[in-house]
Amino acid sequence: MSATTISNSVQANKPVWYFILCWTLLNAVQAYTLELHADEAYYWMFAQKLDWGYFYHPPMVALFIKIGDTLFHNELGLRLLTVLSNSLAIYLLWLILKKYQVSAKWFMLLVSGVLVFHVYGFTSTPDAPLFFFAVLFYYFYQKYIDEDSWLTAFIIGVIVACLLYSKYHGVLLVGFTLLSNLKLFTRKTFYLAILTGLVIYIPHILWQMHRGFPAVNYQLFERSSAFGYDISISTTFIVGQLLLGGAFISWYLFYQGFSTKTTDVFTRGLLFNAIGTFGFFLLNTFKVNVQPHYTLIAFVPLICLALINFQRKNFDAKWFYRLAIANLVLILALRLSLIFGLPFIKKVEALKSYFGFHEWANLVHQKAGNAFVVMDEGFQNPSKYSFYTNSLKGFAYDSRYYGRTMFDIWPMEDSLQHQRVYYLLKYPVTGTTTDSIKCDAGTWYSGWVDDARTYQKIAIETEKTEIKAKRGQKFEFDLTITNPYPFAVNFTNAGYKHPVALEACFFIHVTPISVQQADSSFNGIALQKGQRARYKMTVTAPIQKGTFDLFFSLRTEPFLGSKNSGIIKFTVE
Repeated sequence: MSATTISNSVQANKPVWYFILCWTLLNAVQAYTLELHADEAYYWMFAQKLDWGYFYHPPMVALFIKIGDTLFHNELGLRLLTVLSNSLAIYLLWLILKKYQVSAKWFMLLVSGVLVFHVYGFTSTPDAPLFFFAVLFYYFYQKYIDEDSWLTAFIIGVIVACLLYSKYHGVLLVGFTLLSNLKLFTRKTFYLAILTGLVIYIPHILWQMHRGFPAVNYQLFERSSAFGYDISISTTFIVGQLLLGGAFISWYLFYQGFSTKTTDVFTRGLLFNAIGTFGFFLLNTFKVNVQPHYTLIAFVPLICLALINFQRKNFDAKWFYRLAIANLVLILALRLSLIFGLPFIKKVEALKSYFGFHEWANLVHQKAGNAFVVMDEGFQNPSKYSFYTNSLKGFAYDSRYYGRTMFDIWPMEDSLQHQRVYYLLKYPVTGTTTDSIKCDAGTWYSGWVDDARTYQKIAIETEKTEIKAKRGQKFEFDLTITNPYPFAVNFTNAGYKHPVALEACFFIHVTPISVQQADSSFNGIALQKGQRARYKMTVTAPIQKGTFDLFFSLRTEPFLGSKNSGIIKFTVE
């Protein structure tokens, strides 16, 4: 390569380097000034308990957070690796597209115009490492197409494992890439990539296997819509894609990207991934409520295809340039509003959780001291409390109105048994809440619970998974009750302040229809650690027709009762 060519290449790169520097600084300032999103705090809890897997998520996000949080414990520390890896991904994306002589101007305008790239430029959720490893995959896959190398194949195997350790959606990128290039199976080196990825991923597979594959059960069974198909789910998803792609420009990006003619193996892979991933999640809206950001990795090939198409057509329309500038100004205005915490932004429902929780955690800590703070509103706020107090004292009581979380696996519940705990609720309860906390984050009601007694890890199993019945028909369930705790438990109420009851719960989504309590013979059960017991309970079908979720729950006052069994589909005809 001549000195003149090198000089021209450096000059072409300079605007992109300055762009990435500004991008990094903006993300760093945003990461430092903005309080945590609720999910980020939960993943911070993951980082305090590093493992090969977690409920519904692989562990890469925990590792990302752990590295930064070890350096300094604040919002920027938690998000540090996200900021740095995102900037590196943007640069790698530029290197990928340089092969197609794309315009630096359009590269900067289109990349900075995609809203979802901004969001995961500073937000530390599983999507952040997924984005980084997706771009890294494309970078090395492009090299692998050009040169059949054992080293590159090995690197791709490592990257694929990292993709799947980031988020299970990574399997779509791998699958659609293979569909676009079946000739990969004719390369000997390709089998090294497969073997490498599989070996590295085995620890997570074993983690899932030893816990009954909770991620598989959640994705295939627990997420199914209880109400059937609603067209608004699909339309909301489509609108969400247009917003995430840039409110003013996304429609044109989809048009240009999907209409790009594939002239080589790499662009064919991009097209398969863009159409395949967007199409996959659109089809999923017929079954479940799909979050718009699930398509993050589809925007990578979409942007690449649009930029390649721009270059081929020598596209430089002034109307679109103005539109892209307006789109970028809108995004920057939103981001600056978040940085400065402008009053109107705090009223937006989707953004409320970013504000006021540092103060909230301090106020709660002043009252609770070193005691466990128990909440029944999900995993988010207990995790925020733990992060902002730099402790592990926030505990999520996973009630029958909520799904299972990592709080059902971690040994935290073991530690609060028979302790005096601080119970924090979003609603007042007569006889339980005696105090309240008001701050910018909202109002909470609280009270002390002496000699806390919970059983949310107790597993109740029955062979029945689907039942059809007549109104008022009685069924006898042969239940197997297992004690997974490292200590003995019993369900007697003699000598205990808070009585325990076994209840059969009929729900429609989160609305209870019928709750039936077992007789007092249940209270005679005592279990050593790891021991099982059989118990027969008679349950009466609801008097109204319909399809219900039936599950079994252990409830101890003043708590709402945990979800101790799987869900039985119960249809009253």
